[in-house]
Parts: sequence; C-alpha cells; structure tokens
Amino acid sequence: MESESGAVWLEDGLRRLTAPNPSAMTWRGTNTYLLGTDEVAVIDPGPDDPAHLDAILATLAPGERIGAILVTHSHRDHSPLARPLAEATGAPVLAAGPSDWGRSALMHRLAGTGGIGGGEGVDEGFAPDRRIAEGCTLTGGWGRIDVLETPGHMANHLCFAWQGAVFTGDLVMGWSTSLVSPPDGDMGAFMASCRKLARRSDRVFHPGHGDPVRDPAARLAELIAHRAGREAQILAALHSAGPATAEQLARRIYEGLAAPLLPAATRNVLAHLIDLVERNEVSTGGGLTAEATFFRA
Repeated sequence: MESESGAVWLEDGLRRLTAPNPSAMTWRGTNTYLLGTDEVAVIDPGPDDPAHLDAILATLAPGERIGAILVTHSHRDHSPLARPLAEATGAPVLAAGPSDWGRSALMHRLAGTGGIGGGEGVDEGFAPDRRIAEGCTLTGGWGRIDVLETPGHMANHLCFAWQGAVFTGDLVMGWSTSLVSPPDGDMGAFMASCRKLARRSDRVFHPGHGDPVRDPAARLAELIAHRAGREAQILAALHSAGPATAEQLARRIYEGLAAPLLPAATRNVLAHLIDLVERNEVSTGGGLTAEATFFRA
C-alpha cells in the first residue's frame, strides 16, 4: 500500500521511498528504507534533494521519530541527504567510514598515482557521525539490525541484516549487475562479498535500486556465475587476439553495447584485469593504469 508521501509498505515495520533520480545507473531511483515504527531507522537517505527530504519526513506518522540514519556506501545517489536529514531530526549518521575508507593496499596505491581513473559518483565530503563495522548490532524501535561489511562496489560498502532481510545497497540488485570501478571498486572484494552473502540463508534482499530480490540464493549464484563468465571472456580474448587495453577488451566482449554504456563496461573490465593481475593470471608491460595494455601471464 502506498501512502500520500509515496512510501510503500513492503511488510510490517518496513516502508520504502524511491528518490526522484531515475537514470541508466539508478533505474527508477534510489530506494530509501524506513525500518520500525515509533522510533525509525532510515537506510540510504539518497541524493541531496529537498523534495526527497520532505517526502521522508512526511512519511513519519504523528509521534514517530528517526533514531538512526544508516548509509550503505557513499555514492552521491545514496549518502548526500544523510547530513540534511540528521540536521532536521537530530539522528546520527552511521556508516563504515568516509569515501576513501577501507581500500586495499593496492587500491590505495592506485588512487595515489592518479592514473587509474575512477571516482564516478563519489560523495567526497561524506563523513559519518559514528563508524560501524562487521559484528555491530544496532537496536532500537526498529528491533535489531546487524552490520555486514561487504566491500567491492565501493570499499566502505555495508549491508544491513534485519529480521531475515538484508538491505544490500548496490552489492546485489535484481534489475542489473553493479558497477565496479577502481580504485573505489575492487572486483576481488566484490566477489568475496557475494560469496559471503551466499553462505547466509536470508529470505529476501532489499537493494538500493529496483524491486526486492525474493530468491537471494539464486540471484547470488547468477551474479557470481556472470562475473566468472566475464573473467573467462577476458582471458579468452587476450589468448586469441593478443594484448589489449580495458577499452579494447570491452568493445570485443560486450557485443551490441550501446555507446553511452561503454565507459561503465570498460571500468568493469579494468576491475577484472586488476584482480587477474593480483592473481598472476594477467600482466602489463608497465604500471597499472586505465590505459595500460594487458596480456596473458
């Protein structure tokens, strides 16, 4: 049932609002979730949009208040509204850390060299009031929320488990695969996070964009197989056609891809290549850069 504010009740104690920021990367827009009644936890307030802030506040019933603001990761379609919402309600902002938090040693080094590109959509000024990590439990009027560290789409990415549901941010979505763009994105970490969720037995995933994922195990198996297949395509292309850049490989592998989507495809391929370099399956004649030429090791 949809309320006057546009919120949809997904189940007892769970409402979803969709921010008005549809695009090729966000689909219908960013999902903002409100957990609980009386005292409410908000997950992913969304982009810095005053109309969406008003919609969140209008969703609250008389006497309800927001007790915590949780952010899965600090991309500009998920985190910027956290601070205005905190100022309007007095609730603290909880997240893993700022936007450069949690990078591996390699990604930290690549970010420092400046030759790897990336940085798409990062909320550079994001800073939580309180840092939360794997094993943290958040209790309040919403019940119990368990924090899961799930880097990959972004190093500071978290998921939140609640009553058999997991709020998966941009790690797992039903409508699309996720962008993994170094140095903020890390393909090795992404795959590890997917396998981590696959070891659980949750009943539903609520993603940052799109509809609920009603069969989490099947969707995770599909995503893991998809990434493994993409890796196999990259290795096969390097074997058959010889050394190539990430963009050249993306053009070979993503047949029929619309031109506006080529940059994102290239970033995903680059993420795979960096992971393959770390595993000594692919090499590059020089340093790791966005324009580097890669070949089979």
